[in-house]
Amino acid sequence: MKKIVLAYSGGLDTSFCIKYLTKELGLEVHTIIVNTGGFNDKELKGLEKKAYSLGAKSFKAVNAVEDYYQKCIRYLIYGNVLRNNTYPLSVSAERVFQALEVVKYAQSIGAKKIAHGSTGAGNDQVRFDLVFHILGENIEIITPIRDLKLSRQAEVDYLEKNGVNLNWEKAQYSINQGIWGTSVGGKETLTSNKSLPEKAFPSQLLKEQPEDVILHFEKGELVGINDQTFHHPTLAIQELNNLAAPFAIGRGTHVGDTIIGIKGRVGFEAAAPLIILKAHHLLEKHTLTKWQQYWKEQLANWYGMLVHEGQYLDPVMRNIETFLEETQTSVSGKVFVKLLPYRIDLQGIESDFDLMQSSFGQYGEMNNGWSGEDVRGFTKIMANQNKIWQSVNSKTFEP
Repeated sequence: MKKIVLAYSGGLDTSFCIKYLTKELGLEVHTIIVNTGGFNDKELKGLEKKAYSLGAKSFKAVNAVEDYYQKCIRYLIYGNVLRNNTYPLSVSAERVFQALEVVKYAQSIGAKKIAHGSTGAGNDQVRFDLVFHILGENIEIITPIRDLKLSRQAEVDYLEKNGVNLNWEKAQYSINQGIWGTSVGGKETLTSNKSLPEKAFPSQLLKEQPEDVILHFEKGELVGINDQTFHHPTLAIQELNNLAAPFAIGRGTHVGDTIIGIKGRVGFEAAAPLIILKAHHLLEKHTLTKWQQYWKEQLANWYGMLVHEGQYLDPVMRNIETFLEETQTSVSGKVFVKLLPYRIDLQGIESDFDLMQSSFGQYGEMNNGWSGEDVRGFTKIMANQNKIWQSVNSKTFEP
């Protein structure tokens, strides 16, 4: 009954949790780190060593990148999902998949307690708790940072008091990295008027000469870059990030409404996600009809909001995913993109499904599928409803 599973990241909050749970509560801490694309093997080895040095009983690393992509990221791409037209849900989306693995691990070792390092003022506490409540059986959730209402400085002081000396300078910024982008939080994001300094971002500007890349999409998924084809889209995402990150592309600051009702602000760096979403959206403008685009935008907005608020397990999400995937049948082709410092330029597309390349005519140039008389009759009938309204309301309304 003393076993507890800790959703571990190796940062300040979860480092505090290991020391606090073992020293103050006398619990046997089993750490699990769920890799959603933010860690390499060397980093995982370092985090394992760190966990044991802090007092953890065990350490487990799970690679959830494939599951994360198949069950969520590809639908975010299909829907061109940007929270408040800004943020690609870099952290929001991955939290559910981390929580799912944590519950699975707790059940496998018979632990009835789960801990995470979320504060009481953010979204992650809700995302983790929701999954634990829905899928956990009689699971007790312990959240030291939230329960004790600790500031980051209080955590630092506690660890130093207990002989733990880490790189606290680096801890000034909270960085969460995954395959779908990196979030950056710090003292500047707690204000409404200050921007993050250059040093806060993991990737620095290293390239200034523009570069052209060709993105190959097949049924909405990125499958190739330039002359290289990838056997899985996650590899294409990682390669695109390697190409674009040196241009410092994909930086931004997101301001949004948190699940708990307060406004929140966070910095982010998401070179590959933003390029993919913008390129995919351009390809869809050429290959989908007006009403396909319209209704997909409505449902995708709901999908993104529900992912953001931790409602991924609601069955309506599977319904929306079915719709989004169905819309991608003809979203195949090339998108030409120019990489520049801090930004991209979408050059154009080539696709067998390009609706501009039809025999009916060219916008503003010529028409082959109708005559001038057809348009006169069409607009006359189209005007009827408003013509009748104007006639009836002419005494009370002036345009």
